[in-house]
Amino acid sequence: MKFRNLIASLLLGIFGTATAAAQVENPVSWKFSASGQQAEITATISGEWHMYDMGPYDGGPNATTFTFELPEGVTLDGGIVQVTRPTRVQDEIFGMEIGYFAKSARFVQKFNVSPQLAAAGKPIAIKGNVEWQACDDQSCLPPTDEDFTVTIVPTATAAETAPVADTPATTGNADPNAPATPDPTGRMVNDDAMAVTPDSSAAVTTAAPAAPGEASFEGLQQNENKSFWSIIIEAILWGFAALLTPCVFPMVPMTVSFFMKGSDNKAKGRMMASFYGISIVALYTLPIAAIILITYFVGGDSVTADIFNWLATHWLPNVLFFLIFMIFAASFFGAFEITMPSKLVNKSDSKADKGGLVGVFFMALTLVLVSFSCTGPIVGTVLVKSTQGAIWEPIFTMLAFSAAFALPFTIFAFFPSLLRNLPKSGGWLNSVKVVLGFIELALGLKFLSVADQTYHWGLLDREVYIALWVVIFTLLGFYLLGKIKFAHDSDTKYVSVKRLFLSIVTFAFVVYLIPGMFGAPLKALSGYLPPLSTMDFNLSASSADGVSGSGAGAVSSLDRSKIEGGAPKYSDFLHLPHGLEGFFDYEQGMEYAKAVGKPVFLDFTGHGCVNCREMEANVWSDATVQKLLRDNYVIVALYVDDKKQLPEEEWVTTPDGKVRKTLGKINASFQIERFGINAQPYYVLLDNEGRPLVTPRSYDLNVNGFINFLESGLKAYEALPRSAR
Repeated sequence: MKFRNLIASLLLGIFGTATAAAQVENPVSWKFSASGQQAEITATISGEWHMYDMGPYDGGPNATTFTFELPEGVTLDGGIVQVTRPTRVQDEIFGMEIGYFAKSARFVQKFNVSPQLAAAGKPIAIKGNVEWQACDDQSCLPPTDEDFTVTIVPTATAAETAPVADTPATTGNADPNAPATPDPTGRMVNDDAMAVTPDSSAAVTTAAPAAPGEASFEGLQQNENKSFWSIIIEAILWGFAALLTPCVFPMVPMTVSFFMKGSDNKAKGRMMASFYGISIVALYTLPIAAIILITYFVGGDSVTADIFNWLATHWLPNVLFFLIFMIFAASFFGAFEITMPSKLVNKSDSKADKGGLVGVFFMALTLVLVSFSCTGPIVGTVLVKSTQGAIWEPIFTMLAFSAAFALPFTIFAFFPSLLRNLPKSGGWLNSVKVVLGFIELALGLKFLSVADQTYHWGLLDREVYIALWVVIFTLLGFYLLGKIKFAHDSDTKYVSVKRLFLSIVTFAFVVYLIPGMFGAPLKALSGYLPPLSTMDFNLSASSADGVSGSGAGAVSSLDRSKIEGGAPKYSDFLHLPHGLEGFFDYEQGMEYAKAVGKPVFLDFTGHGCVNCREMEANVWSDATVQKLLRDNYVIVALYVDDKKQLPEEEWVTTPDGKVRKTLGKINASFQIERFGINAQPYYVLLDNEGRPLVTPRSYDLNVNGFINFLESGLKAYEALPRSAR
């Protein structure tokens, strides 16, 4: 141990002991339970305290460790798994990267039971001990331990399959950053895990290898970053588009001249203009951030995620958003004007005359209120798009939108000569507004489609949705050519070159849409259209290699004699793309995979998941991918947002006591508890015991990478001993 680490440990021990004297109880409480042959251990951490993860830390803090006293005939099935992903930071005191848990942590340990014990069918009590250390920002408590007992119940399959005696258990705390390599069973283990001689009667200390899928977090983060940046770029474009509306554009020269004439000092004028831009950003971003952060800190990230999931998939907000978009589109077309209450606008405008920074702020508030009729639907589009991601995305998305929206005001204030080059306000601004109205009309259908898919209403099948888009954009093309005129449009004596080119682009888009009504995949729009499986008719022909389209002509790849009831559960309302066949219930899919001796392709997906549709249209459509999936895997697709309520006997109670009644919530809870992640799409390749074969994969449109992913899973499965298949 390095000398500085020794000193640091002594100091933490001294302060921890002093703190413990005043501490009434340890801030970490534990809950121990068992499900089948699996122990489930949950730590609840109160206040601002945190608990170190399982390390290991040579010369560092006291890592969380578990010790099990195993009765004869019981062995560990791998190491204990940290289901909750720890937060990792570089600690300056210890000079190393450490991981810790805040609020809560969940661990899972599986056990193997000998055939003799399994045949007896009696519950088996397993004693254990957990040791941990809790710290806050100022001090640490002394390491604490607690004894516990969990009672497991052997499953039916344990009586048929003996534990793998030659697979070493793990001891110590394996380095989560060490490279993962296949063990003799083909599973990914840590090179730093030390083998011990299996002895069922001895006390065995276990550590957590990487949680299922944990090795892929870096890759998942990269994919999530790609999606995040695409949303940010879209928000920036919407911010600039909002500037070209009749509510906002005339404000540019008015506000800039206000700042320039208010002071003889150019530097002061520019400073005030900068503050004006910052105020606009704050007025758009801070209210959204406040709502999200209050929800987050009061209810936790799971509550915030549940709220966003409700917003993204429940019928009520989606139908409400659809109606709001239709109303705003009608307003853009000139049916009526949506404005904030005049009393509120006038009051804000009167305070803008005070001057100084206060006056500038109220000038920004006036702009936000006056421009609401044009920016309102755009802000709604940006926010709803971002709420399908992490809880921080709406804040950063609105920050990007408002920064783009406010940027021109600041630029023109710094360089007022640029105002001379701006086009004059006129009829072209209303044309921009009408064009945005057509776009809002088309985008609004997406919300109704999400509700339609999650609740299986059958209102907006793919061809109906595409037909509506064809009509909307055809009308937009005629409007650009001057063939359609709205109430507030100016007379156009001729079609400008710009409008001609825009109309050509619009009609080209319509031509691109039309084949989609007959089964064309329309890959560029896959994230916005209902899935191909909702087509009532599909004229796309089978390819030369026998891979069918998504229609009824697909060749069955399932042996229905091995499926209870003759058909997969929920296949009456759930379908896979491209004519693929599979299961929509995890247990049924695993049973079938064991019966036919194939690995499982587990697909966590959702009706409202844009990235899922893009993966299916751009990656699953590849002939090699389809062949691998159809011939070599059992596909299990779990929809995390489906609203189908299941019979009471199929309801699931989560570790925190919540009862999940719908198919989507049950699948979402399963993904979080089993794999520690709540993002879709998420693809896991499993053996017949439900163990990951290779690192899971997320959103990535690289077809060759996906093929390598499937092929590496097959190799890992083939390397397993026959008893494990």
